[in-house]
Amino acid sequence: MANDNDNGGISDLETRQVQASGGDVEAKDVCGVSESSDNKNTSQASDLDSAVLEKPYEIVTWNGPDDKDNPMNMSNLRKWIITAIVCISALNLTCSSIIYSSAYEGIMAEFHESETAVLTGITVYLIGIGTGPMLYSPLSEFYGRQKIYIFSYIFFLIFQFPVAFGKNLPAIVINRFLSGFAGSASMTVSGGTIADIFRKEELGLPMMAYTASPFLGPILAPIIGDFIVAYCDWRWVFYVVMMWTGVMLVLVTLFVPETFAPVLLTRKARRIRQETGNEMIRSPAEEQNANRTLGQALIFSIKRPFELIIYEPMVLTMCIYSAVILGILYLSFEAFPLVYKFNHGFETQYLGLTFIGLMIGQILATISEPWWKKLYTQLSQKHGAAQPEFRLPQAVLGSILCPIGLFWFAFTTMKSVHWIVPIIATIVLGAGMLFVFSGIFTYKVEAYRPYSASALAANTFIRCVIGSVFPLFGVQMYNRLGYMWASALLAFLTMICVPCPFLFYKYGNKLREKSRFAWTG
Repeated sequence: MANDNDNGGISDLETRQVQASGGDVEAKDVCGVSESSDNKNTSQASDLDSAVLEKPYEIVTWNGPDDKDNPMNMSNLRKWIITAIVCISALNLTCSSIIYSSAYEGIMAEFHESETAVLTGITVYLIGIGTGPMLYSPLSEFYGRQKIYIFSYIFFLIFQFPVAFGKNLPAIVINRFLSGFAGSASMTVSGGTIADIFRKEELGLPMMAYTASPFLGPILAPIIGDFIVAYCDWRWVFYVVMMWTGVMLVLVTLFVPETFAPVLLTRKARRIRQETGNEMIRSPAEEQNANRTLGQALIFSIKRPFELIIYEPMVLTMCIYSAVILGILYLSFEAFPLVYKFNHGFETQYLGLTFIGLMIGQILATISEPWWKKLYTQLSQKHGAAQPEFRLPQAVLGSILCPIGLFWFAFTTMKSVHWIVPIIATIVLGAGMLFVFSGIFTYKVEAYRPYSASALAANTFIRCVIGSVFPLFGVQMYNRLGYMWASALLAFLTMICVPCPFLFYKYGNKLREKSRFAWTG
């Protein structure tokens, strides 16, 4: 956090003197990271108060550690209400991605289109989810979270109407992309919101909930969607999604306030300027962007997720790993119906229940969070300080559980094996997936805390764009290789990725020391 001492500056606000002119002015931001205009957090130990003064500005910061305006000082009840809403928003978004698969047979019959053509509705939606955060997340670090949430949800709802009432497949597919793009803010801005309101030592459980929500969405989707299409027209799948989205828009508008500290401090600075008439009062964000036009500042923010992908090997590698895991998850929505329909004779309305194993696994992984918190504390005490790498042991365990679950599923798909056995295997797979994602997401939020939304956006972009391809070849792969060897192939793919979290746990600290963006506070 920003300097919390009260030096008796403006009213009840602490102020600091910084250089007002010149191109490379450094200002200590509210997350405790010294950042210059070239985006490097070098010279963090420098004393800005000793800067050569040409035109002094008074920098607004928090009024001590207990400032009620600091979102980290909200009550726990309010924090968890906000967390619940943003997590359910992410669940709504991802549930909408796969619930489409429950309607595709109706779409095929009504518009006389091929299965592959209809399934592009899932692919383009995932591409929309992946590309949208590359715009929304950096904008949320410029304009704040609240405006982005409301804008995103309004257009998410609007673009669902042409999907529900579409008269041809191209109209449905195009608007599926637009709705995915429009609603994608909840995928990554939610993580930024959680980072805004919880302190580092409190992040474990809320980040676990945030991680689980978008992955429970696709699991719940076939359960809900298959029951709808069993008794109603396929369009009711999208009617239900629209009603759910409308409810979430109301909840987000009413109960999710602005939480991004730089934006809140800017509002404080503007208010103090109006009250005092002193135009020399600035927030850290205003000082940072003092020599940039609005357009330059926006471009500076928007390019950050791409810079994280290009210049941060840890970010890129973790993105690719999580993309493989997500692709396997989305491919399972094509594979499970094949296995349980043709090998075990499940009827359409019961096929969605075959995903309960994945859901149970993720729930069990979520409730294990107190143990991971205890381990994090023990590692921090042992090494004398908390480090983001101490979030990775759960990803290490998850990287081992994923191939175990997939091999177990692969070699129990036969008709001669009771259907409950492969479902038990998916419990292991579901837990492994959540451990991988939770470890990666929490690590990124802690390691890149000032740019947590951008770091998560980079992950979502790579994850969704690569993962979106998997459903297109899933059915063909399972039909050609057979249920056993197609699943085994996926297991071998996850085995290749097992070393990733081990290596980052061991060498992550050294890599962060060389990083342009990692937080060393």
